[in-house]
Amino acid sequence: MEVLKKKILSQGTVIGSEILKVDSFLNHQIDVKLLNEIGLEFKKRFANQEITKILTVEASGIGIACIVAQYFNNVPVVFAKKHEATTLDAGVYEAEVFSFTKNKNYKIKTSKKYINKEDKILIIDDFLANGNAALGLISISRQAGADVVGVGIVIEKGFQKGRICIEKEGVKVESLAIIKSLKGNEVLFE
Repeated sequence: MEVLKKKILSQGTVIGSEILKVDSFLNHQIDVKLLNEIGLEFKKRFANQEITKILTVEASGIGIACIVAQYFNNVPVVFAKKHEATTLDAGVYEAEVFSFTKNKNYKIKTSKKYINKEDKILIIDDFLANGNAALGLISISRQAGADVVGVGIVIEKGFQKGRICIEKEGVKVESLAIIKSLKGNEVLFE
């Protein structure tokens, strides 16, 4: 997706050889016009799929997932919580995930009320690195007996193993920008 690649090149910041900071437009301050284009692109890429819910992880994926949902007849967006909440139901599906950017493990949880065996789930997230968040969401979906129709990623770090791990689970991955390398403060795309 060329508009996304241009935005990454003009506003992204490379930190070391593994981190791309895009908080000025994607995961801290949000460029809503760009997110609308992202939503439309995911609609094109998953147009032949029946989708009943979109699943993501708090917090960065929520805004993206909500915009994407508008292009799929406003299906509900469910997000897995990373932190304990007194309002979270006792009956939950959960998975342990390791956050690459935070360098720590989380137990992500989703209420059993919101995902079931009739659901056709599209997982949406901002980044794909080693695939831990997406694999956790796939696990939660499968615990519910739901069908995961695909994983939509805004920015994939193609030099890490996330795609391979997800595809081993038999799940289609669609990434809008795939980074080949982040070396010497330069972003190279596949």
